Amino acid sequence: MIIDTTGLVDRELYVTGLAWSPTYLVNTGTPLLFEAGFYPIAPIYLRDIRKVIGERLPSHLFLTHVHYDHCGAASCFRKNFPGIQICTSKRAAEILKRPNAIDLMTNLSHNFEHIAEKLPGIDAQDILHSDFEPFTPDIVFDADGPFEVGPSLSVEVLVTPGHTRDMLSFYIPERKILIATESAGCRSQTGQIITEFLVNFDEYVESLTRLSRLDCDIMCQGHHYIYTGADVQRFFDDSLKAALEFRSHVEELLDAEGGDVDRVVNKVKQEEYDPNPGPKQPEAAYLLNLKTRVNHLAGLSRKG
Repeated sequence: MIIDTTGLVDRELYVTGLAWSPTYLVNTGTPLLFEAGFYPIAPIYLRDIRKVIGERLPSHLFLTHVHYDHCGAASCFRKNFPGIQICTSKRAAEILKRPNAIDLMTNLSHNFEHIAEKLPGIDAQDILHSDFEPFTPDIVFDADGPFEVGPSLSVEVLVTPGHTRDMLSFYIPERKILIATESAGCRSQTGQIITEFLVNFDEYVESLTRLSRLDCDIMCQGHHYIYTGADVQRFFDDSLKAALEFRSHVEELLDAEGGDVDRVVNKVKQEEYDPNPGPKQPEAAYLLNLKTRVNHLAGLSRKG
């Protein structure tokens, strides 16, 4: 099954906030949160989470990486859920100390405010018109390993670089739930799987292959879709194929365009981004990421 709505998935896993950019909630005796979405719409996430957990407080917030659309509301969660422990990779904690990274997240968050104002289902009172609020993680992971969150529940921390250097995935073995987000790629509403490496293609494929071997009944993308049952492995197979095809396609375009990265970026945008009816990543953020992907593959081609 492929799920594209908020609400209960299975095994006490909930999609909260926005289906296309969610916070995942595991509603155990002590609730757990995964991802923190966009800062400007933190009130939507908070309201949706409270509908499920009532007055109980989540114990941990696990962040796969610190892009602005995955960690945005973390500071708001800390204010509203006293005692919550924010968990990131060691690299993410280092990134959060950099003024230029905070400036970028602030600017991208302000850009999203204007997009959010036009999206159906988001009211004006749901939008924060203030600067992104930085935060410091409470728990920092620098290697794979189990993290015990209760007497019968653990989170397996997996270092899965490729999309970013700070990338983690989280696997709950007792429930066979995987929060992989962009480590596994991301299928858009057009059906295309966007190959989400930004720092290293080979590491991305290695991480994707590793995740595909887990005993997993539920797999969560970073945006839009959750896969269950047999659709989990079908997605992994499709995502690996899409990654290899994307590399080959970009290399062919680079050859045809004489190595002109900007021209290749424009052609790929016409194929990936323009046909997508939305909601989707703001164009400025998409182009920033796409150019990084194309530049990386151009570099690999030159080395080859």
